[in-house]
Amino acid sequence: MANLVSTIRFSDPYFSILLLLIIAVGMSVGFVFLSQALGPKRYERIKYSVYECGVDPFTSASVRVSVKFYLVALLFILFDLETAFLYPWAVLFRDLGLFGFLEMAIFVGILLVGLIYAWKKGALDWQ
Repeated sequence: MANLVSTIRFSDPYFSILLLLIIAVGMSVGFVFLSQALGPKRYERIKYSVYECGVDPFTSASVRVSVKFYLVALLFILFDLETAFLYPWAVLFRDLGLFGFLEMAIFVGILLVGLIYAWKKGALDWQ
């Protein structure tokens, strides 16, 4: 242990990252143990009951949801994340010139083809 401490230099650029990692892991483990030690131990029926925005649930929590819902959600996340690539391009639009414009036009074209394909396949229908 003493040998390890003597090899660590405080001026090393990775020392702060190592210190931050040690503190983060220590706090995480410490908070888990503190919550187990200090938290309530008794079972309360109201605490473990289903809660939906202050309204008593009127159906079971195990209701089947259509696959269409998950498909639309997945497509939304996909296209939402892909459009996030437009922001850095818009910031550097003047610096990239014609080459950057053509690359982004190809990218948007691919997204448009994917959207049209999903639309034609009926992936966006809620019925």
